[in-house]
This record gives sequence, C-alpha cells and structure tokens, in this order.
Amino acid sequence: MPLHMIKLGVGVPDVEWLERRAQGGQPLVVHTRMTPKRAAEIEDGGSLFWVVKGTIVCRQPVLNIATLGEGKASRCEITLEPVVVRTAPLGRRPFQGWRYFEPKDAPIDLSAVDAGEAPEDLVRQLRELGAW
Repeated sequence: MPLHMIKLGVGVPDVEWLERRAQGGQPLVVHTRMTPKRAAEIEDGGSLFWVVKGTIVCRQPVLNIATLGEGKASRCEITLEPVVVRTAPLGRRPFQGWRYFEPKDAPIDLSAVDAGEAPEDLVRQLRELGAW
C-alpha cells in the first residue's frame, strides 16, 4: 500500500486554481526544504493531498521525489502528475511543511462516491457535522 503526503496549499484560493495549473499537461514541481526519508514508498503509487483553506480538497499523484544540492543549500523537488483528483472534503488544522499521510486516513475520491450536484461548501459543512 503506497504512502501519501499532505501539504498546505499556501496562497491557493481554491481547487479550481490547482486544476487550471495542471491543465498545461506538463508534470508539476513542488519545492520543499526537507526530503522525505520514505520517498520510495511515496513514489510507489502515493499522492500529495492538498489542504486549501483548512480542508483537504484534492490530491495529485507523485511521479518523482529528488534532492537537489547538498548541505544547507539542499532542497527537495516533488514532481506531480498534471492531474487533480478531487476528494471528499476533510478538515485539517494548519501545520508547517508536509506530513506523511497514511492511506487509512486519506479521504476517498469524489469519483468513488455520488455527491450529486451538491455545492462543495455544502458537502464540506455536512461532512464537518458528521451528516455525510
């Protein structure tokens, strides 16, 4: 079972912004300071889950994780597929950097459930109340 990552979308206004960014068809690169020690597990089918305005809203499959430079000048580049998969909204408190995200904790893809035509805000509120 692959391991996932979770990261705050700092400055990301909504999931549509992420979808527009992915429309180019080119792999996307996210820069972080620390390289995950469990990178091989993430590269084996894992995804990066995005937290936007306090709610996990989508994920992007991880293609590659690479460390550039050495010492204090080193940084990590996470290459993502240019595909945004919306997930069931799930509230998440703020944190710095990224975190490992176990598959058992990950929200399901919206394509796996029938949410009908309910607005995203309504679905998020119902999930927070435990009614959905």
